[in-house]
Formats: sequence, structure tokens, C-alpha cells
Amino acid sequence: MKNIYLLLLVVASLSWKLDSMKIHVRDQHKETLSAKNCPATTPPESRRQCYPWAGLTQEKCEARGCVYCVDNGNPTCFFNDNVCPSEIPEDQRVDCFPEPGSNKQDCLKRNCIWCSNSNPNVPACFRDEKVSLGGEFCPNNIRVEERIDCYPLEDTNKDKCISRGCYWCGESSKGEKQDNFPYCFIPKSHGYKQISVSDTNKGQRVTLERRNTPSWFGEDINRVVIDFEFQENHRLRVKIFDPSKERFEVPLDIPSPNTKAPNPLYRIELTEEPAFGFKVIRTTTNQILYDSTIGGMIISDKFLQIAGKLASNKVYGFGENEHPTFAHDTNWKRWGIFARDQPVSPTNLYGVHPFFTSIDGSNMFGVFIKNSHAQGIQLTPAPGIIYHTIGGILDMYFFLGPSPSNVVSQFTEAIGRPFFPPYWGMGFQLSRYGFNSLQNMSLAVQRTRQYGVPLDVLYGDIDVFRDNLDFTYDEVRYAGLPEYIKKIRGEGMKYIQIQDPCISNGEPAGSYPPYDRGQAADVWVKEFDNVTNAEGKVWPLNNVFFPDYSKQSCQEWWIQENIEYRKTIEFDGIWIDMNEPANFAKGSTKGCRDNPLNRPLFKPKIMGDTLYDKTVCMDYETVLGSQYDTHSLYGWSEAEPSLRAMRRATGKRSLVVSRSTYTGAGKYAVHWLGDNKSQWDDLARSIIGCLEFNLFGIPYVGADICGFFDDTTLELCTRWHQLGAFYTFSRNHNAIRQQDQDPGVHPTLATFTKDVLEIRYTLIPFLYTLFYEAHTQGHTVMRSLMEQFIKDSETHNIDKQFMWGSAILINPVLEQGASTVDVYFPDDRWYTWSTGVEVPFRKQRSIISAPLNVIPIYMRGGSIIPTQVPANSTFYSRKNPLGIIVNQGDLDDSVKGTFYWDDGESSDSIESLKYIYMDLEFKDNSIVGTIQHSNYSSGGLFFENVKVNGLQVAPVTITVDGQAHTDFTYNQNKVLEITNLRLSIERSFRIELSFNKAPKKPIKEKP
Repeated sequence: MKNIYLLLLVVASLSWKLDSMKIHVRDQHKETLSAKNCPATTPPESRRQCYPWAGLTQEKCEARGCVYCVDNGNPTCFFNDNVCPSEIPEDQRVDCFPEPGSNKQDCLKRNCIWCSNSNPNVPACFRDEKVSLGGEFCPNNIRVEERIDCYPLEDTNKDKCISRGCYWCGESSKGEKQDNFPYCFIPKSHGYKQISVSDTNKGQRVTLERRNTPSWFGEDINRVVIDFEFQENHRLRVKIFDPSKERFEVPLDIPSPNTKAPNPLYRIELTEEPAFGFKVIRTTTNQILYDSTIGGMIISDKFLQIAGKLASNKVYGFGENEHPTFAHDTNWKRWGIFARDQPVSPTNLYGVHPFFTSIDGSNMFGVFIKNSHAQGIQLTPAPGIIYHTIGGILDMYFFLGPSPSNVVSQFTEAIGRPFFPPYWGMGFQLSRYGFNSLQNMSLAVQRTRQYGVPLDVLYGDIDVFRDNLDFTYDEVRYAGLPEYIKKIRGEGMKYIQIQDPCISNGEPAGSYPPYDRGQAADVWVKEFDNVTNAEGKVWPLNNVFFPDYSKQSCQEWWIQENIEYRKTIEFDGIWIDMNEPANFAKGSTKGCRDNPLNRPLFKPKIMGDTLYDKTVCMDYETVLGSQYDTHSLYGWSEAEPSLRAMRRATGKRSLVVSRSTYTGAGKYAVHWLGDNKSQWDDLARSIIGCLEFNLFGIPYVGADICGFFDDTTLELCTRWHQLGAFYTFSRNHNAIRQQDQDPGVHPTLATFTKDVLEIRYTLIPFLYTLFYEAHTQGHTVMRSLMEQFIKDSETHNIDKQFMWGSAILINPVLEQGASTVDVYFPDDRWYTWSTGVEVPFRKQRSIISAPLNVIPIYMRGGSIIPTQVPANSTFYSRKNPLGIIVNQGDLDDSVKGTFYWDDGESSDSIESLKYIYMDLEFKDNSIVGTIQHSNYSSGGLFFENVKVNGLQVAPVTITVDGQAHTDFTYNQNKVLEITNLRLSIERSFRIELSFNKAPKKPIKEKP
């Protein structure tokens, strides 16, 4: 027995020596211990599992920087938590626990360091102000609001917390994960220390080395480089990466100039203690925009984290999620970001957009984090953002604005300007999953038309297909579909067909040519061996293969299949659904292997118990890389070849509507917000989704009007059509087995929908101009009040009102039973849409009457809005007379607008310069249209009337291009209307108003 006791003492002594010994593994400094040297200071019950997957070996364990120890204790491979972060030599340590009974737990409570050793004359507990091993201790240098969770998304306890070298400080003894402050949090000294700083052609390079602290998830990257690239005066790139090993980077090309920007709007400050950090500062105000010195930076193979303190708690963006408010909740709120087939709910949805904006004073900046892995954020009351991802690099782009519109313009300049939709895409659109027959489809169109409701586009969902097979149609239930589509197209409508990225592999040999041709071209996503086709289950009756759109042969196959299919059905656009990619089999029909890609140690706050839930295995391969790296890029990779397919098939601009999107997809495709419900909350929150996608560079966006799931009601559907008339993508769509909800199902619904859609169609020339400017300048179309009035703090939280451009204020009714709406009028002049009367409100709220047939709409003073007489489709409305509405602004303000016109469908209208672009202005009693470009024959279109709202007195005479014009009226609402003008849209014009005395304008009152 004594021999056994002596043996244990020897083992313990050896382990203490090894605690401070560094062993080199693959040229990286990692703490490892062999199977023969188990650390007595880490008992089995305290071990943190480092390798939970199948196939464990000592080599695999130690490659992760962990301890391999076979002593009948579990786990066998575990993290070495007995590290010493201090660099103070043993002979210079000052004992922090000189009395008897020194131990690690009590030592850490004194905010000291515990580094065990075998020499009794060298203190194990000592003070080192530069580092920390945490402990049951509440440090006074970290405010509660600035804590960074040491166990994100995991329940923890005191022992687990301290084992990671973190602080345990709070009333709870359990530390359950809640959306409140963390009890277990990281010391500020954890992270990296600065090794060197050097100037580069592009900016500055900093080399860092990891502080010796317990590992969170293994495979820590000990040497890290940060490149600060001063790319443009308004754009800064911060790239944090491993210089010794290539890691996956998103193949989204953002130009990187070879020289530094000459006059940047920002500067960088570096901090070395207590750990490395950097600050991004706006030079014009000296405001710190982003401050990473808050701590928490971790760079490892499958967990990367950076935290930043912001200038304010006003944060917008990040998606795709259903957010309850446009301005984020910063009370420790978490969001996961990872493409998923998931009905609309407050979790990770179809797309990935790691972009946010934040207010600093009366300015705004934006940040794009170019990463496609599963990722997440936590918004904190610091105020700040903690960002983490499970792969790639940390690649951050800062856009300095300073205005909100500047930020979005700079962002889309980098990622690609938004797609310019065809003119017919401005019209109302009708769809449903479950028409189930051509008869029902045609009846829905007929009902809508018989009430005079404008309608431009009809959709075919998967029930059109034979057995849910792409590139087919059911020749029984939809017999005569090709002829019907040809008929409605001849009447001025368009047709869009759904296509899913899942091709049945079980049809009888030779019976399904799209599969046969895809097989011959080898177009499919592969399993981990990069040979076997990945197989799943989606809508077709049999199993499916998934096209790899990043593969050149697949792109050409996809284009040719759409060209071939259009020979049967003349569709005008393509609706690409299920492209996360969705998979009803979990991972595959075979299941997924147990490995670090399919089951990483850390999973962000995303739906499902695994990354491959409702999609394919993460170790499956595309040309871009593994699904672990590229899953969220699948829809993005499908968008561009889909647009090429439609342009080659139609010879026109066409339209691609995509469910899954990644940053930059807006260059090729538009988006709808997915499978929502017929609920009032979904109605209201759809505004937030639309505003966010305008920030993301996809301004053509909308929700399913009246809701997809569940049965709607007359009131809800009426209010939804009123709001939906001002989505930029206006489409009624619902699910199979739900009641019909097209406008023609009820006379009241049809009447009120017709009324509001005629307003939309009247404004289409204005809307189309906004899209031209979005495409060429990167502006938003559907816009928050905050974006337009950032200096007014009242607008920062408004998300139940919105604007079209800078001119139209839209105020939908969003509550059941409501007949009024609470409208905030920012500090400007405002005119009612229906009468042109100026409202007596500015910079104040007012309760506005809104019975069921009314949505309050106002025009902003200082704007000029081009209009057109509406019709039952854009095919006919494009031929109608145009008009101009002038809305007087404040004293001495010039009133301005613009007008764009082309053929509405050519793919190269802008590139070939075949368009008209005109500046409109009202100043010094003259309404002037100045042609900036005119190289398109409009077929005799004219501005035939002009309205001027807010004109204080009637003019005595009017001249048009120097000729007297007598067709005008002036009414008690102070509205001047000039008619019978016949001003060609292809030429400049000038209308002069003459008065007996100069008309007075209301002087802007101080609020």
C-alpha cells in the first residue's frame, strides 16, 4: 500500500513539473501531456471534453492542443486547464498567499495567478497585473454591461467557468443561459499580445501572439496577423487571419487598391494592454466608432470571436432573422445567422447578411463581416456587439458614411449594385402554392381582373409540375397551360415559374431528360469523398441530387435546361426556392459522419440540434469548398447563373426571385421574405424585413401579402394589400390547403385593393426612377424615417412607418380593429396624397383617421414626383400620360426630383445608353425639366399635367417654354394644377409662373 502511495506522489510531482512545460506540436506552442503523464491536478470529473467524435487517437487529440490520458477516467482527450499565463520569471514572483493552505481556488479569489511548480521556495500564487486566470471574483475593471460571456450558449457552473480562466461573479449558483448579463465572463487580459507593427502600401500590419490561457475549443491559432487596409477614404478593411495557413475566404470580390486612401475619414488606434485591441475613430468628430479593447478576441480553427464597443445602442441590420424591431434590442440579445429552410420566425432564416449599421451622433457607419460560416452575434448594453463564427477568417469592412444613404451606397459599391428590375416588376403579382389546376389558376386571374384590380405577373408553384419535377408541367391538372400562358402574355401579363435545386434521381430510365443531362455533365454536389453524389429528399417522389452551381458544367446545364423548358412554357422570370439548400432528410439519405465538420464543439444560436438539420452534411463538397465553409453561399451561387439563364432564354432583363441570399446576391436576384403567417404581427414585422434588405443591397423585396400559412381574414387581407401595395415587390401568395385570398374572392377586398394599387401604379414612374438610382448609385428604395431624418432621435426607433425614397411617407394600419394610425411627421412640410392639402404637423405625432378603405400617405415638401395615369397592367399604363407633382418646401428651399425612362425590359438599357434621365426643379417660380441624357424614343409620351402643392397664392399668368398657357386652376387647398401641357419627356422644358406679388412661403417654425 505504501508503494502505491509513493507512486502516486511521484506521478503528481511529475505532473506539476509538466504543468509549466511547453511542448511543440506542429510548430505551434501547445500544452500537451502524453498518456503516461496524466495531470493529477485535473481529476476526471473536471475534464473538459476536447474530442467527442469517433476515431480518437493520441495524435488527433494532441493536434488539437489537448491532453491525451488513458487512466479509466473520461474523457480521454481533454483540455489542459492548468496553464500559466504569466511571463514573470520564477525568481521574481511575489507571494500573494504567504500563509499556509495556499490553493488555486483561494488564490484566484485574491485576483492573483496560480502557476504550480515543484519548488517549494517559488510561490505558486503570485500577482501579475498583466494577466489573469479569472476566479470567483468580481473585478472592478469590467463593468457588468461590458462583460463578454465565457460560456456562450452553454449552461455553466463555477468550476467549469474557472477552468477556462474566467471570472465567476453573480448571484446565481447555476449560471443558466439567459438573455441577461453573464455570470461567467472573460478577463480583459485574455486574447493576444502585440509582437510587431509595420507600415504597408495599403495601411498597417500588426503581428500578434496568443496569451497563454486555457483553450475554449482547441486548435488555437497562436500567431495572428491583422492587416488594416485603408482602401478608400470612406472604406477601411480589417483582416484578421492565420499567416501560416490558408483558410476559407468568401469568394466575393471587393476591390483592394494597392495604395492607401489619401484622406481617410477614419484613423486607427492600437492598444497593447491589458490585451491587444484597436479602435476605429471618425476623424471629423473624434468619435470612437468601434472599440475592440473591450476584449474577448479568440482565433482558433473552428471558433473565432471579436467584440466591439459601439458609439451608441442604435444598431440596425444583421440577418436574415425576423426581428421584432428595426433598431436592435441591445439587452444581451443573441441572434444566429446561417441559411435555413425555416418559416418566418425569430431565428436564423433563409439568407446570411452579416452587415450592420450604427448611429454615432448625427452620423452613421456600417460594418460588413465577410464570412459565410455558421455565425452569431450578441448585442450588449455596453453598447456593443460580440460576433463569433466557426470558421474562415475575421474580415471586416467599415463604411464611414457619414449619412445613412452614404453608408448603403458605399456598401453596395463594394459588394455590387442592386439588380435593376424590369418595369413590369413594379406591378402587382399573384401566386399561390396549391392552385392545383389550370382552372383554379385562371379563375383567380379572372376574379382579380373582373374587379379592375391591376395585375402584371402570375406565378406557377411546384403544383404546376408533374410529380414535383423541375422543368415539367402536369399535363392532366394543368392541361393547356402553355396555351394559357401565351394568351395572358398576349394580354400584357408576365409569367414566372418556380424551379427548385433538387433533381429526382429515381425516374424511369430515359423519362426525365434534365436528370439524364445533369448526370452526363456531372453537375451534382458531392459527398465527402468528392466522388459520390450527395443524395437527399425534397419535393419529388423519389430521392434527389443537388446541383453544384459553383461548377461551370452545372451552370451551363442549368442555363440550357431553362432555355429548353421555355420552348414549352414561355415564362418571363424564374423563382428559385428551397436553395439553402433545403433537405427533408437530415443531412442525407445515409445520415452524416460523426466528425468536427458535422458536429463542431461550438454551434451558434441556430435552429436544429446539428448544422446539417434540414440541409446536407457539412463535410459534403462543392467546387467552392465543403458545405461547412460554403453552405450559406448555395443560393448566392445559384442566383447569377439563373439570371444568365433567363436572359439567354428571353433576350430580356427578366427577373430572378430567390429565397436564400448572401451579401452581394442583390446584384443578380431579388427576394421575398419567405413563409410567413396570416397574423397581424407578421404584417407589422414585414416592414422591418423590407427595411433590412434595403440595407443589405436588395431593395426589391416584399412579404407574402395576406400571409402564406393559415387562413386570412377580410380585415387583415385588406390591410395587408394596403401595406403590400408599397412593398417594392408586391405579391399575394399563400399555401396549399389554405382558403383563397386573391383580391377577387371578396367584393370589398377587391374594391379596396383596386383603390390602393391604383395609387401604386400612379407612382410607378417615381418607383422605377428610384430603382434606377439604386442600381447606379446604391441608394435604398423602401427607406426608414431614421435614414432620412437621422438628426431627429424620434425617428431612430420608428418601424411602423416608412418612406419611398425621400419623398413619400407611408403609414399603414397594422393592428386589428384599428381605424386610426399614430403618425409621426418629421421636421418638414407634408401634403396629403389624395388632396394635396398641407398637414399642420411637423416634428410631432398625430392620430390620423384610417378607416378600412384608407392608408394614409403623405408627400414631403421639397420633392418633385413623376406620375402616370394608372391602368390594369404596366403594359398599358406605360402608354398613358405622365404627370408631375411639385411639393413646396421651406423658405428659399429648392424643390427637386428626377425622372428615368427606358423600354422597361432590355437587359442593357443603361450600358447601351438607351434611356432618358431628367432633373426636375422648382425654383424662382419656375418648374424646369433638364435633360441629362436622352437616347430613347418614348413613342410620343408627354408630361400632360403638373400639380403644385402648397403654393400660397394663384399665379396670374403661366408660360410654357416662352408660350402663354391658360389651362390651369388654383383651389382653396392651395393646389395649382396645370393641364393639357404635352411636354415631351425626351426634351427639356420650362414652366414659368407670374404673380402680382411674390408668393409667400410659410417660414419654418422652431419646434
